[in-house]
Amino acid sequence: VYRICAGKKRFLRKIPLCSALSNAENCDRLINTERMCIIMELTFQQVTDTEIETLAALADEIWHEFFPGIISDAQVDYMVEKFQSAPAMRQQIAEGYRYYLVYAGAELIGYTGVHPEEELLFLSKLYLKKQHRGHGYGRKMIEFVAGLARELGKSGVYLTVNRYNENTIAVYHATGFETVRTQVADIGNGYVMDDYVMQLAV
Repeated sequence: VYRICAGKKRFLRKIPLCSALSNAENCDRLINTERMCIIMELTFQQVTDTEIETLAALADEIWHEFFPGIISDAQVDYMVEKFQSAPAMRQQIAEGYRYYLVYAGAELIGYTGVHPEEELLFLSKLYLKKQHRGHGYGRKMIEFVAGLARELGKSGVYLTVNRYNENTIAVYHATGFETVRTQVADIGNGYVMDDYVMQLAV
């Protein structure tokens, strides 16, 4: 376990997940291990094959709670199976995606997923369980993703978000994301994703 503060450059090669966050004002805010990063009270654990089933169960729970009312139940079922099932995410990780389980203390509260691209980091997924929304955890998760983008030498982070997901769009705007365009993507079976594309400079 390493603690990092501004100027502790000798630690950077040992803690790749969070070295971009080494300018934190308070050293106690950040603790790092090989696959784990702690920011304030949140712990980010990178998912390997061992945690895939846990991740898939969490995704299924959150998606079926959150998305009804934004998209149909049938589309939620389809998208979870196509994009957030254990086989789907196992394949994504093989293709370079990184998923992180997010803990508050010992409690699993959410997850995030990213994919490094040529100039930007794609923020593919960022979700919290219902009871943990509205406590500032989403902002801390975005801070983690922005730090990871800097760590990887990317100039920014971009994401797609459903155009009718108003509360989430407001959170992204509050954390510095800007809407750059709209897009409609055909995902098969008669369904589309009707999204804003948003971007954050880091």
